[in-house]
Amino acid sequence: MTRIATIDIGTNTALLLIADLDFASQTLHTIYNHQEIIRLGKGVDKDRRINPDAIERLLNCLRFYRSLIEQYDAKLIRAVATSAVRDALNRDEILRLVRSQIGIEIELLSGDAEAELTFQGAIAGWQNLLEPFLVIDIGGGSTELILGDSNRIRDKVSLDIGSVRLTERFFHAQPPSDESFAQAHSFLIDVFSNELSRFISGRESVIGVAGTIVTLAAQAQGLKQFENEKLHGYRLAYSSVESQLHFFKTHSIDEIVAAGVESGRADVITAGTMILWTFMRIFGVKQLTVSTQGLRYGVAMRELRHSLA
Repeated sequence: MTRIATIDIGTNTALLLIADLDFASQTLHTIYNHQEIIRLGKGVDKDRRINPDAIERLLNCLRFYRSLIEQYDAKLIRAVATSAVRDALNRDEILRLVRSQIGIEIELLSGDAEAELTFQGAIAGWQNLLEPFLVIDIGGGSTELILGDSNRIRDKVSLDIGSVRLTERFFHAQPPSDESFAQAHSFLIDVFSNELSRFISGRESVIGVAGTIVTLAAQAQGLKQFENEKLHGYRLAYSSVESQLHFFKTHSIDEIVAAGVESGRADVITAGTMILWTFMRIFGVKQLTVSTQGLRYGVAMRELRHSLA
């Protein structure tokens, strides 16, 4: 048994998992989960650079995570970065600062690698899933679609759309204007329609991961705080996504926060929900199964597989 810490550095959030790798049973046992909203990708879509304030938020977050890792006595640390760092012209500087100041080496993932690890993490521990199944991961900077079964990944794509990226491109006020909403919707229809034929076979068994989808599941159940046992495996209906989108697109950030959405996500939840709603509408998905796992679990599972090789 080895204790591992995995860190998923995304466009909007940085997530920490501390888990035990059980080599005998080839399983992973969750010890601790935490997330911080750091908005690392603010402005990256336009400027292609991560700004100094965002870098400082990342460093502060990782200092905190380092203390938690030491507290839980994790022997392995594996950190990965995705869309925001991947797209930034100053990514090498960021990796160097984290290495020198925090002592953590960050692995920069390609879109394909992110999709594959997200798929492995999302389905970890689940049995008897209807096959083939389709995983959708809506992040701040990108959205991944991964089609597969219990034996292999059949197809995958990383799309340059995410809750932060879409908000910065189209929504310059909250609530957004009817015109900007229509423009964003038209853009998303084109994106998902182009992927329909590749991934349509998985529409009867869709698994959704990441902050937007977990937030929608929590809102649908009226949860005031994260409760994994009520969120992991929850069936999120298209009708619920549609009704929540209507609420978000017609209310202010303060009203969205008052409704229970965390403040660091409230300004991008309309765009994130719109991505999911458009996907479900184009693909004819009536409901999806929520997974609270995702990329950080996939990184841990990869380490488990490598240790057994």
